[in-house]
Amino acid sequence: MATKVLVVDDSITMRALISGALEKISGIQVVGTADSAAEARAEVDRLRPDVMTLDVEMPGMSGIEYLEELMQRQPMPVIMFSARTEAGAEASIEALRLGAIDCFPKPKVATQDEFGKLLSQIAKRLKTAKTVPLQRVAVTPAVATNFDWNGRILAIGSDEAGTQTLFDLLGSFPANCPPTIVVQHMRPELLDTLAVKLREHVQPKVLIAEDGLAVEPGCIYLARSDEHHIVVDKWPGGTIRALQRDPVAGHRPSISLLFASLCASKADAVGLLLSPAGDDGPAGLKAMVAAGGYAIAPTGLLDEGTAADGFTLQKGSAAQPVGRSDLVAGIIKLCGK
Repeated sequence: MATKVLVVDDSITMRALISGALEKISGIQVVGTADSAAEARAEVDRLRPDVMTLDVEMPGMSGIEYLEELMQRQPMPVIMFSARTEAGAEASIEALRLGAIDCFPKPKVATQDEFGKLLSQIAKRLKTAKTVPLQRVAVTPAVATNFDWNGRILAIGSDEAGTQTLFDLLGSFPANCPPTIVVQHMRPELLDTLAVKLREHVQPKVLIAEDGLAVEPGCIYLARSDEHHIVVDKWPGGTIRALQRDPVAGHRPSISLLFASLCASKADAVGLLLSPAGDDGPAGLKAMVAAGGYAIAPTGLLDEGTAADGFTLQKGSAAQPVGRSDLVAGIIKLCGK
């Protein structure tokens, strides 16, 4: 069955270009368009689309404001389109924090050829859109109290679709959180903005992972996109190392390579995959399971099931389900005494 898409943009030209690009993707059906939040509301009720594309910069109610309303009222996979500006980067991160599964920059020149350059990325996201776990916009997460670190290191892998869960999780961490390294697949120009926004929402220090940094509790380390791989050389008392190597599974930095480095260092570690990130992540997480570490991933990536079911915690041959609402408590328990 085709994935039904509703295209929302105040520009008739952009609606036509986006619709034309999407209709070239196998298995995608553009069922309608809307030029405002008000029209989008009516079309959602009438057409029942599977996915929405939404412009960030709309007059009246902005795309960000409508996205927040939509994720409270009727959550669905939403792909945002934003301008290539600093303000556009901030809006992109905010959209992802609110629950959008991706945010693409609008081409500088609005032509079908320019949209065609984004086609493969958009197609990849649309094909997995229905499997991404969705949740309503979260309230400010409660920060864990009385946390006593047990010495475990936490490694997190994610992509754009996991940004909302990443904010919820890290926002619940106490200032003395377990040392946490994050490889987040997203456009390189968004990484610095992600760091700024995280610093506004979390209690621990948020640092850009750089070669030679000591891995310490109370710190969250973000790996830069497309510059180098990030690994940990040993544990305990580990240091971040930047590796100048080719992409792994199409990605640099690689989630799997980070997980594998923790296996190589025989670290007492927890590996967490927040969203299906293509081919990068599952292999490294399986290596952690084989090495006796803890692995948490969307149900269906490491076992049988569907991603919408939540998460599964595995250690060796043992496995148990972890609901989205229990993820924070589960991580805190695994990393605390």
